[in-house]
Amino acid sequence: MKNENLRRDEAAQRSRIIQVEGYDVVLDLSQAQRPEVPGFPSRSTITFTCSEPGAETFVDFIHGGIHAITLNGDPLDPAGVADGSRIRLPNLVARNVVVIEGTALYSRSGEGMHRFIDPADSETYLYTQYEPADARRVFANFEQPDLKAAFTFRVAAPAGWTVASNAVELHRTEHGGGAHMWTFAPTERISTYITTVLAGPYHSISDHWSGAAPDGAQLEIPLTAYCRRSLAEHFDTDRIFETTKQGLAWFHELFEYPYPFGKYDQAFVPEYNLGAMENPGLVTFTEGYIFRSRATAAQYEGRDNTILHEMAHMWFGDLVTMTWWDDLWLKESFADYMGALGAAEATGSTTSWVSFANRRKAWAYMQDQLPSTHPIVADIVDLEAAKLNFDGITYAKGASVLKQLVAFAGFDAFKTAAREYFRDHAFGNTTLSDFLSALSTASGRDMTHWSRQWLQTSGVPQLAAEVETNDDGAYTSVAIVQDAVDPLTGRPEPRPHSIRLGLYSFNAEGRLTRTGVQEIQVDGARTEVPALAGRQQPDLLLINDEDLTYAKLVFDARSVHTLLTAVDRLEDPLARAVCLAALWSNTRDALLSAEDYAAAVELAAPGETGVGVLQQLLQNARHAVEHYAPAAERDSLRERLFAFVVDGLHTAEPGSDHQLVWARAATAIGRRSGTHAPLLRGLLDGGAQIPGLEVDNELRWLLWQALAAQDLAGAPDLEAELSRDNTAAGKTGFTTACTAVPKEAIKKKAWEEAVFGDRLSNELLSATVAGFNEGPAELRLPFRDAYFAEIGRIWADRPIEMSARIVRELYPGNQDLQEGSEPEDHPVVALTDAWLAANEESPGSLRRIVVEERDHLLRSLRAQAAAARVAQGTR
Repeated sequence: MKNENLRRDEAAQRSRIIQVEGYDVVLDLSQAQRPEVPGFPSRSTITFTCSEPGAETFVDFIHGGIHAITLNGDPLDPAGVADGSRIRLPNLVARNVVVIEGTALYSRSGEGMHRFIDPADSETYLYTQYEPADARRVFANFEQPDLKAAFTFRVAAPAGWTVASNAVELHRTEHGGGAHMWTFAPTERISTYITTVLAGPYHSISDHWSGAAPDGAQLEIPLTAYCRRSLAEHFDTDRIFETTKQGLAWFHELFEYPYPFGKYDQAFVPEYNLGAMENPGLVTFTEGYIFRSRATAAQYEGRDNTILHEMAHMWFGDLVTMTWWDDLWLKESFADYMGALGAAEATGSTTSWVSFANRRKAWAYMQDQLPSTHPIVADIVDLEAAKLNFDGITYAKGASVLKQLVAFAGFDAFKTAAREYFRDHAFGNTTLSDFLSALSTASGRDMTHWSRQWLQTSGVPQLAAEVETNDDGAYTSVAIVQDAVDPLTGRPEPRPHSIRLGLYSFNAEGRLTRTGVQEIQVDGARTEVPALAGRQQPDLLLINDEDLTYAKLVFDARSVHTLLTAVDRLEDPLARAVCLAALWSNTRDALLSAEDYAAAVELAAPGETGVGVLQQLLQNARHAVEHYAPAAERDSLRERLFAFVVDGLHTAEPGSDHQLVWARAATAIGRRSGTHAPLLRGLLDGGAQIPGLEVDNELRWLLWQALAAQDLAGAPDLEAELSRDNTAAGKTGFTTACTAVPKEAIKKKAWEEAVFGDRLSNELLSATVAGFNEGPAELRLPFRDAYFAEIGRIWADRPIEMSARIVRELYPGNQDLQEGSEPEDHPVVALTDAWLAANEESPGSLRRIVVEERDHLLRSLRAQAAAARVAQGTR
């Protein structure tokens, strides 16, 4: 029976009757270097109490076979008590000990114990990734966050390997057959999903941090960083440790609670599904944060943000953990906010909040406008729903709302509340009410109403400026009008906003500078601003100056004109990012055409000082052209954008981050246009030279992928490139390039590998699908109906990580509106609606992905329709 999807009510019933004292887990990884061996012996000894003697519960274990079970010294027949991923434990007593021995399976999906063979040197590397509930793929346990326990891990592995876990190593002994047994100290009381094991011939560098505890005692925290040996030459641990030390110093001062987990290791691992994971004592990161090729300042800032995000979790999430996944925001929203704040304050980044406004909030706005939107405090009925709720609402909207909370209640109140929250709930579990209680005490006001308005409603509020002026150009009235309807209930839900209105006008040099600020409280549908009456109308009235709240912005007519003609002259980087993000939001909502947005990018991009903002602008412009422009206009718009990007590449400062961003953008547009193929080919073979541009491994693969997508590079070219870069990243780049070639046989093979094969790892699966999606749409037409025929089987047969990638990434969403038709009548929309109608009983998480992809398609088609109406003069 497939019963892996634990329900919230089942978890609540289990935690009602049992409490877990501890685990003793033994894993034998000594045969991991043999690819033909699919699994490893796993023994889990669990000591737990039961408040209702005679009751029954179950243990979770996704396995390749169960060999023995004993409960309180009595053997249980696995055939009688094991059902799918659950092992029934009958007739419990007050204090119980269960021992479960079985075979756990190595993973290629990044879930559980992931096994990776390095193509550079054929070495084998292992690491674990569990969130939300994949520890049960490695050892038997009670897989829910509120059943915390102390964990002792003992791991057998080849003697020459490095093995690490959450706690420090106690000792190492001979295990036989060329293996050793590592024994680690018991952990603090933590949840199953943040336990971890790392094993393999990892390269490591050590350091330490010293600081003062709140009571004045000296703290010494050992630091170690790990990566694969073949990446050692690129491992910039000095910079990683610098950020780590800055973060530890800052968080200790901020939270006044000493780091509670002893050592602080950080491992950078291959084929990682996430950016990072907050396992206490051993944080894991994607090795994409080890830069083999030239990296921009924005990439380093992104890594710093992630390091600090994970460090915030040591308190928000690990020390104090949500009771169930409904309150995932209690760790992810806080960590996302603290990552941006920490990058600004701990490392001194001057662009952290610009990056947050530019990228993270755009993610939140996109997610919050989908039919699957949900409150920040979500209704998570089961583990599959939890898996999909690691989204832009839980992370970026939650962080945005916390930034608004700080503006509303004050940072001192937020800081005091966090300190009280950690002291009161250390090593325990909490819900929304626990944090609100601490916040209400610290701020001196009841935060229940604020919470209901912001945390328990859905949708993006919209703030619009309504202005009137007299003949002299002075304001006679200014009002901020709020449109905030919860899409799930249809009810108006105006939120309270503590915001600043920024007044910007052109100075003598023609630059847009701030000439005034008005702080206001928006609460309700309409808020008058009498303080601005009589003041000369500025060239730009920026509603959300300093980006303090979470809302879409609608500018008055004069401000719109200013932005479309002079956004490049707006001096303040954060104000500029907020305005550019608003223009992108208007483009996604079909209020601004792809052509108009591209024109705004052409105006803003050449002088944009922020490399992260420039990168986002060029990505957005390409997306607008490929998805929102009518098919009849797309080729000319694409060629115009391509020429603009190539010009930017030639005129950028040699050797600068900006030059590299222009080059990467050229390769992206070059996948759909062969106009500048000679330049791209010349950069590869040395026939074209752009002063200062280093064509390194990453850029070379991007160039090859562009040429392959235009059928200007074939197998011999790509295989020769792989022979010079036979690395994990090289193999990924090669896979995308090979499947990008626009030939029927290649697309068919890629489809079969992704949909029916089991050879591809998580990363190579996505690389295969990325290439499959390149090239003319007609090449993918034969697979359109097959997609809907296969996704139910895929969801049932594959791990959720792999099935979700396939269902989302293979959805046939890159479509054009047919002339004279309506978006809702498009054949793919009709196929989607038919599948949804015929599969009402399909898992909710599968239906959610399909519904979301349908919405993305409809947004594109509606934007195309709006632009076509304008072109025809019928709007």
